Amino acid sequence: MRSSAPTRRIVIGSLAAGAAGVATTALDTPARAEVSRPANQTSGPLPPVSALPAGAPDRQAFAPEEQRLAYYLVTLADIANDVDDSDTELRGFIHGGWWRSPDAPFNARISEMVSVFAWFAASERSWNPYTGDPALVARTDAAIGYYLTLQHEDGSWPEYSATEHSRAATAFALGYLSKTLDLLRSADLLPGRRPQITDALRAAMRWFLDPGNGEIWQDELVEFVNQPLAGVSGAARALSLDPDAGLEALLTDRIEFIADHGQSPAGFLYEPRGMDIAYNLNVALTEIIEIHRETGRPSLLPMVHRLADWFGYVNVPEPDGSGLVSFASGAARIPMYYLDAVTTDFQQRDVGSVLSRQVPDLASFYTTAEERDRIRAEWAASPEPVPPFEPGRANPRILANVAYGEHYPREQVKAAAWRRIPAVRSQRFTELRTDPMDQHYLFVRRPASYLMAFFGTRPNSVVRAGFGLLWHPEAGVLIQGGQSSNTECWATVLPNGGTDGASNLTPTWYDGPVADGGVLADPTGLETDLGVRWTTTGGNVTGEALISDAEIVREISATMDAVEQVPLVLLPTDGVRFSDGSTLTHGEPAEATATSVTITRDAVVLTIDWGDATAVTVQPTARTLFADARRRVHMLRIPHGTAGRVRYTLM
Repeated sequence: MRSSAPTRRIVIGSLAAGAAGVATTALDTPARAEVSRPANQTSGPLPPVSALPAGAPDRQAFAPEEQRLAYYLVTLADIANDVDDSDTELRGFIHGGWWRSPDAPFNARISEMVSVFAWFAASERSWNPYTGDPALVARTDAAIGYYLTLQHEDGSWPEYSATEHSRAATAFALGYLSKTLDLLRSADLLPGRRPQITDALRAAMRWFLDPGNGEIWQDELVEFVNQPLAGVSGAARALSLDPDAGLEALLTDRIEFIADHGQSPAGFLYEPRGMDIAYNLNVALTEIIEIHRETGRPSLLPMVHRLADWFGYVNVPEPDGSGLVSFASGAARIPMYYLDAVTTDFQQRDVGSVLSRQVPDLASFYTTAEERDRIRAEWAASPEPVPPFEPGRANPRILANVAYGEHYPREQVKAAAWRRIPAVRSQRFTELRTDPMDQHYLFVRRPASYLMAFFGTRPNSVVRAGFGLLWHPEAGVLIQGGQSSNTECWATVLPNGGTDGASNLTPTWYDGPVADGGVLADPTGLETDLGVRWTTTGGNVTGEALISDAEIVREISATMDAVEQVPLVLLPTDGVRFSDGSTLTHGEPAEATATSVTITRDAVVLTIDWGDATAVTVQPTARTLFADARRRVHMLRIPHGTAGRVRYTLM
C-alpha cells in the first residue's frame, strides 16, 4: 500500500515568534508572481476508463473506515469518462455536473475531482482495479491540465465567472492540488505534470497568504472563515511537500491572524459575518484538523474549545434521543434545523470527531462508536449493489478526510456530553452573547422552557431576528423559526408580508417587566423574570416580552394590522385543541375562531392564549425534522390588529 502522508511536516514555532518573523522573512518572498500557465495538450481521443466487473465491488473487502470510498469507486469510470478529450480549449474539463455549480467551464471548483482521480490511480487496495490504470492516469493528466489553465496570472482561480478571483476556489485548489501532487509523487505518476502543479501551488500561496490581499483578509474580522482556513490548510500541505521559508513565515502569520480575527467573542466562527452552525461544524473543523496535522501544532485548539462552548447554547437535544435541534433562524448561511443522533457513514462532518479527544463537548455532534460499528457491519453484510453517486453528490472532501482518521465517541461519552449542554445541565440561566457588530444572541433557560433569540443588526438578509426556538426539557422542541423566510419565522407579520424578523431589532433588557423600568446593560446571570423590548428599524413594530418560569408573554404594537406567526413543531401523537372545541389533524390545515390553542405532548401542555375570540389558521409546511420526519412545522397565524398580547404557558 502506498502512503500519501506528507513527506515533510512544517514545524511552526510559537505563533508570536512566527508572526514576528514575517516582517523580515516575507521581504525576501515576492508578494505576487505571474503564473507560467501550461498549455492544455490536444493529443486526440483518450481511452475510456473501464467499468467495474459485474458484481464488483465486494462490500466485505473494504476496511470499515473506507466503506465510504465504495461510492466513489462505482462512479469513478462514469466521472472520468466525462473528462473532455476534444482537441479544443475544453480538453480536460469534467462534464456531467458531478461536483459544484454552476456547471460551467470557468468554474474551477468542478476540477477539484482531480484529487479523486489521483487517489484511485495512486492507491493500492485489493478492491481498487484502477491503481496505475493508464486510461485513468491519462484522463487525470488532462483534467489537471485544464485545472491549471484556469488559474489567473496572479495565482487565483475563478468560480462564478471567468474573470473572478475567487477566495473559495483558490483556497480549495490549494488543498486538492497539494493532495493530488502528494499522491502522484507517492506513485511516481505524471512526472511531467508534477512541476506544473508545484508552480501553480506556489503562485496560489503567494496570492492567498499575502496579508495585503483584501479579497481574503479584512482588518476587523475574517469573513467566510472556512475558506481562509481551507487556504491555510492547503498551503500547509503544499509547504510540507515543497518547503519555502518565506511562505512558511506568511503561513504562520495567517494562522495567528485567523485565531485573532476569525472568531466572534460570542464563540462562533464568522460565516460570512455572522454565525452558522453547519459551516462551523461540517467544514471549519475539518480544516482545523488538517492545519494541526500538517503544522504539527494544535495552534487553533483554543478556538475549538470556544466554538464547542457556543455550540452548546445553539443546539439542544430532544428528550427521546432523536438528535439535536438548532437555532436555525439565526444562521447567516445554511440553516441547520437539526442533527440526527445517528447518521449514515457518508458525512463530511465526521472527521471533526478527531477533535473530540481534546474537546470532549464535541462528542455531542457525532454518531456513537457503537452505532457506527453497527451501521458498518450492516453495510458490509448487505447483498445490494453499492449505488453510484447522483450528479452533484460526488464530494471529494469526504474521500480526502479519510486520511485524517476518526474518533467516534462511546455511548457513555456522548451521553455525558449531552448532559453538559447548558440547557440540560441547568434549569435556570440567562446568557447574552454579543458580537461587536451589534449582534446579540440571547439564551434564556427557565424551569419550563429554553428560549433562543437574536436581536440587533442582522449580519445579512437571510437571518431572521427575534425569537427563534422554544424547547421544553420533557417535550423537546415546540417552536422553531425558519431562516430566510417571512412565512416560516416566529414573528409579527405585516399586511405586505414583511415581518419584524426581517428587520434589525434594537433591544433593551429589563430586570422584570418592561413597565417597571429596570433596565439592564447585560442580562447575563439574571435568574428571575427577564423583560425584553425591541423596535424595528422603521419603528413600524415595537415588541415587549416577559420571560418567566412557566410562561412567555409577547405584547406587540404595530402601525398597521398585524399577525402573530408561530412555527409550531408538531408530532403525529400531539393533541392540538382550540378553545372552541375544534381540533387539528397532524399535517392538515385548520381554521378556528377561538381565544387559545393547547398542544399536549405526553404530560406537557403548551397553551397559546391571545385573549379575544379571533379567526386563526394553521397551515402545515414541508419542513420536517430528523430522518424519521415525524416532527413537522405547522404555521399558526393569529391576527391581532395594531396591538396584540399572546401568552405562551407551559405546564
